[in-house]
Amino acid sequence: MAMIHPVILCGGSGTRLWPASRKAYPKQFVPLLGEESLYKDTLRRFSGADFAAPLIMTAEDFRFMATDQAAEIGLSDARVVIEPAARDTAPAVLAAALILAADDPGALMLVAPSDHVISDLPAFLAAVAQGAEAAGRGSLVTFGITPDRPETGYGYLELSAAPNGGPVKLASFREKPDAATAQGFLDAGTYLWNAGIFLFRAADVIAAFEAHAPGLVPAVRAAIDAGRADLGFFRLDAGAYGQAQAISFDYAVMEKADNVMAVPLDCGWSDLGAWDALWQVAGSGGGGDTDGVVTHGAVTAIDCRDSYLHSEDGGMQLVGLGLDGMVAVAMRDAVLVAPKDRAQDVKKVVSTLRAAGIAQADDYPRFHRPWGWYETLCIDSRFQVKRIMVKPGGVLSLQSHHHRSEHWIVVAGTAEVTVGDSVKLVTENEGVYIPLGAVHRMANPGKLPMYLIEVQTGAYLGEDDIVRYEDIYDRA
Repeated sequence: MAMIHPVILCGGSGTRLWPASRKAYPKQFVPLLGEESLYKDTLRRFSGADFAAPLIMTAEDFRFMATDQAAEIGLSDARVVIEPAARDTAPAVLAAALILAADDPGALMLVAPSDHVISDLPAFLAAVAQGAEAAGRGSLVTFGITPDRPETGYGYLELSAAPNGGPVKLASFREKPDAATAQGFLDAGTYLWNAGIFLFRAADVIAAFEAHAPGLVPAVRAAIDAGRADLGFFRLDAGAYGQAQAISFDYAVMEKADNVMAVPLDCGWSDLGAWDALWQVAGSGGGGDTDGVVTHGAVTAIDCRDSYLHSEDGGMQLVGLGLDGMVAVAMRDAVLVAPKDRAQDVKKVVSTLRAAGIAQADDYPRFHRPWGWYETLCIDSRFQVKRIMVKPGGVLSLQSHHHRSEHWIVVAGTAEVTVGDSVKLVTENEGVYIPLGAVHRMANPGKLPMYLIEVQTGAYLGEDDIVRYEDIYDRA
């Protein structure tokens, strides 16, 4: 089998797993199942001898998360492309194809989301090998999941014939059905769930874009031509990319092409699109009890049935009493309680919170930054207490504030602190005072994470009260 180039779509900010997944920290980066994130699992899936270094398409806000989590599993050669605006999947796929084709027009590219679960990796890789043969003959290959129930939450692939153990010519794409139609699809035996995974040669998919979505090609080409390298990333030009139509790859190309083959997949797949899906996957993996109760974190379930209880904070004990068919998710700053059969409607919760201007709709209690993270422990009108982690080698920007002063107390590791013209090392149990208006920064010169407590006092404590003078991460 020819070398395959994984293209990982990693720019989404899904809302249906709120409050654990939010715009600021979406589900692909969250360890929802076990200790590792879905994104890390995806990278591992495509790290064998048959795969080239992945090309990761991600958003500005996630670029450091993408590289940091890749580095945590020893993957340092990933190519990361920054999409300056969310334009759906078609422009992202086209950009990846044009970038790969510049080196090798015949490059086989496997396009996959970063947030799916695949429990049977050998079965998945065997299907990829089948798809690679069809793609090598010029087909556009899509992968479909063999359905085991009349699911209404997925789109479907209609096959031209019953599955025969290999690629089958695709007859049509079908939208998410109602319950009766879904049952008909299941009974027919010629329908698969649309997994949103694709395989083709770069030149073939570029030709398909030119034939079926020609309006996208000039804008995406221009975004690449005017793009630039930036801190190890490749940043697409914002002006040109913004001219590309926001449209899915299925709508733009796959539904119009006549050379599409589908490969059936039976590999323990889930897109974890909602809390009921997480309950199903975790339960099938042995995470549930005999009453169908699945728990995560600091949870106590008493007389519960067919429910999912999730506590993200070790200091938040979630107790379920007499729950039946329910989802309960407790974060430090938000709690969701809903019937499991309403799990698909959680996105409405996020819309409602956004409309009301409630920060928890999008903000995560732990704010991730390229140098590490911080979280607010306590806040009032004139003071705020934060816990801050700076990763080894991490450097905060050289900055000042108009409205607040700060006290820093190092509680683990060593900080290199700059205040004005003074630079000194601050170790555990030592502190430093940052007067209002002073130019300052901190860095972690050590090999272990550094933690400190920050106490802010002043008339205004917003994150926009920052004047940056230097920043190694090239933030405005």
